[in-house]
Amino acid sequence: MQGLGRREFCLVLLRRMADTRPDLVAEALPRLSADRAEARLAHRRWRALHHAERAPRGVALRAAVLGPADQVEGRRFGDVDLVTRRWPLPLWPFLRWEVLSGPDGSVLHEQLVRAPGAPVAASTPDTLHVWEHVVDDVICLPGATAVDPGVPSRFEVHLPGAVRAQFVWGLLQRVDDGAPG
Repeated sequence: MQGLGRREFCLVLLRRMADTRPDLVAEALPRLSADRAEARLAHRRWRALHHAERAPRGVALRAAVLGPADQVEGRRFGDVDLVTRRWPLPLWPFLRWEVLSGPDGSVLHEQLVRAPGAPVAASTPDTLHVWEHVVDDVICLPGATAVDPGVPSRFEVHLPGAVRAQFVWGLLQRVDDGAPG
């Protein structure tokens, strides 16, 4: 897709992450040789594609921007055949952008996930690291409860001791330890 590729897609993801972690986004922009203005422009182009009549839809739009998926696997859910596609992104070498799509190519869910074989830091409520852990690293902890805040880009996991792990696009952004603040 003209003007958008994997690098610019990272800028699109960073736009939502800036809502909760502007400090980490500011540190990440130079690693992509970008600034805030370029991130805003990439996000604007991405949103325009979603509203353009002639733009591809669903997983076809992701493939137009990201290129062919590096990994594609079928997944059966009840009597429905789903497809999971994963792409590497330059900003997070140990993660992949994962898109779960329906039989018609509609996007059902998308988020950052750990790449197969990638190392994972120890995962306990006390050792969670922002921008290192993904939802799957945390949701498997004893006593973890998934909470869907109703916003497609966000997710939350509640852990024992009133610990709340907050995610944007599947990547850990904030850990609140439940202490009065």
